[in-house]
Amino acid sequence: MSNGARQAEYLRAIGVEVWRRRGMAPPPPVVPAAAPAAAVGVAAPDATPPGDDWVALQAEVAACTRCELHRTRTQTVFGVGHREADWLIIGEAPGAEEDRRGEPFVGRAGQLLDNMLAAIGLDRKTAYIANILKCRPPDNRDPQAGEVAACEPYLERQIALIRPRLILAVGRIAAQNLLKTDLPLARLRGRIHHYGPQRIPLIVTYHPAYLLRTPADKRKAWEDLQLAVRVFRDGDVVGGGQ
Repeated sequence: MSNGARQAEYLRAIGVEVWRRRGMAPPPPVVPAAAPAAAVGVAAPDATPPGDDWVALQAEVAACTRCELHRTRTQTVFGVGHREADWLIIGEAPGAEEDRRGEPFVGRAGQLLDNMLAAIGLDRKTAYIANILKCRPPDNRDPQAGEVAACEPYLERQIALIRPRLILAVGRIAAQNLLKTDLPLARLRGRIHHYGPQRIPLIVTYHPAYLLRTPADKRKAWEDLQLAVRVFRDGDVVGGGQ
């Protein structure tokens, strides 16, 4: 299957129809021409050795008792993907299935996220996926401020080890906590933000669980992904930010 046909298939999966006049060729993939679709991130995952820092950090997270969530978790959900990825995707917190399996974004929401990433040439082996919290809040409630504060150093250390070129904040909770703001998601989308002293470009989009409930906004999520690709390819020259 060609890159264009594969992209069109993924766009249909996330609810975005690709319209074109009869006789026109399919649109090209949105990834930079200089990088094949499979290489928007970095090299194959087996090229990255575990590293003592990663092993120590993962063990520390697994044994964490910094907040009360450790009492109700099945296991921690550390993250998954390439440890030198260019793209870091950050969500809110593990749900029930993630808590059982120990991996972020599984189930229907995870499948939709996989399709969204695949549409721009990424997957769980070329990107890195993590959450604001490493443990599931009871009944999938929103993370509390103390829980976020307890878990934040772990995420900061992951970011320092990965050194991503772009962060995609998935959902309101992730965006607000990463950007230290209470602005609604609608006001955070469509802009280039920056994270940390390194001013890593950060783009905000909808959580796939929300998109499953509100499929009409899938087109807006696709616009967010296109913005992220342009920022990754061209830097902040595509627009203003904070």
